[in-house]
Amino acid sequence: MVGSWTSSRAARQLLVAARQLLSERGQANSLGQARTLITRMRELPADAWPEVFDRLAAEFNPDPAAVLTAAQDYATRPDADALLALTQVSEPPRQELFRRINRAPGGTGLLVRMRRRLLDGLKTHPSWRMVDADLLHLLSSWFNPGFLEMRQVDWHSPAHLLEQIIHHEAVHAIDGWDDLRRRLLPDRRLFAFFHPQLPQEPLIFVEVALLPEMPDAIAPLIEKRTEPMPPNSYRCAVFYSISNCEPGLRGVSLGNFLIKHVAEHLQRELPKLKRFCTLSPIPGLAAWLHGAPDLGGLSGLKKPQIERASEALTRVRQHSSAELTSPTALANEALQADLRHLAAAYLVGQTPLPGGDPVARFHLDNGARLERLNVSADRSAKGMKQSHGLMVNYLYDLDRIESHHEDFTRGEIAFSRAVGACL
Repeated sequence: MVGSWTSSRAARQLLVAARQLLSERGQANSLGQARTLITRMRELPADAWPEVFDRLAAEFNPDPAAVLTAAQDYATRPDADALLALTQVSEPPRQELFRRINRAPGGTGLLVRMRRRLLDGLKTHPSWRMVDADLLHLLSSWFNPGFLEMRQVDWHSPAHLLEQIIHHEAVHAIDGWDDLRRRLLPDRRLFAFFHPQLPQEPLIFVEVALLPEMPDAIAPLIEKRTEPMPPNSYRCAVFYSISNCEPGLRGVSLGNFLIKHVAEHLQRELPKLKRFCTLSPIPGLAAWLHGAPDLGGLSGLKKPQIERASEALTRVRQHSSAELTSPTALANEALQADLRHLAAAYLVGQTPLPGGDPVARFHLDNGARLERLNVSADRSAKGMKQSHGLMVNYLYDLDRIESHHEDFTRGEIAFSRAVGACL
C-alpha cells in the first residue's frame, strides 16, 4: 500500500508540474518549467505511469462547449477567422504540453520513451488512444525524414553504436562481432537514420548486399565466413534486412524513406548498379495457410486461379505441421510447387486485405514490385516455421516507384510475369 500511495503521489506531482508548464507563467518560463517536468518524468516509478496516462486522457481534452460554439460559428460563417478559432479550441491541451516538453534538452527522447510505455498498455486501456494519437501526430512531424540524417555505419563506427546494431537486428540475428564485421565489409553496407536530438541512437537501419545478381536464398548473404565480392561485380543492391530500433516511433514512416534514400545514394556512388531489390521473409504465410483462409475472398484473383490455389491448399494440408516445418519438406518438389502457388495467391490476393502480410504491405506500399518467389530460401527454424522456407524478392524500379505506390493505394498489386505464372 505504501508503494501504491507513493506512486500515486508522484503521479499527482508530475501532473501539477504539467499544468504549471501549460499555464501563462509556464509559457513565460517554459524552459525552466519543462526541465522540472522532465526531471519528474525521469524519476517517476513505473507503476505510476498508468495514472498519468489516465489523467492525460481525461483531463487534458478540449472544452466541449467551446468546440461546439466555434463549430457552430464556422458552420454559419465559414471564413478563415472562424476556422482558425475552431482549430485553436479543438486542439487538445496535451499537444501543447508535449510541444513544450520537446523544446527542453532531452525532451524529444523522453517523449519517445513515454510513448513506448503507453503502447505497452494501450490494448488494456482504450481510453489512452487519444494520448497516443496526439503523440503520434507530433512525432510524425518531428521525425519527418527531412529532419533526419542518413549515415553509413561501418566497422570504424563507435563501439556503442555497433552494439546497438547487434541488439536491434530483428530479421536475421547477428551472431557476435565476427558476424557484424562480415556484414560491414565493402560488399555489404548498413545505413541508418538519426535524429538531431538523438544523434547517438539509430532509429532504423537497413542492411544491403552488393551482388552480381538477385539472390534466391538468405544463407549466403549472412554467412560470416564468405569472402567479399570484388567491386567490379556489383550489379544488384539487395536490401535483406530492415530493423526498427525504437518502439516508441511505431507508426511513424521511416523505413520507406530510408530505402529510397539508400537506393539513390548507392546509384550515385556505384553507377553500374542496375537492380535494387529485397530478399524478404513472408512472416504471415504459414499462419494464413493453417488458419482456414477463405480463398474465395482473395482480392484480384480470377476464378480459375482461386480454384487452383484451393486444390493446392488441400494437398498441403495433407501434410502435418511437423512435416511442413522439417527440412525434409524442402526435398519434396510437388509440395514446394504447391507452396509457391499458395504464396503467390497469398501475396497478390491477401495483401490488400486485412490480415495481409506486413512485409508485403510495407514494400508494395513503398512502390516495389513483387518480383520472384524463392522456395527453400530460408532453411532456419524461424524461416521454416513462419513461411515453410519461402522468401520473396521485391524489385525497386526507381522510375516506377510512384506509379506502383499509386496502384497499391487502389488495391492493385504490381507483380512480375514470373509471379503471375505461379497463380
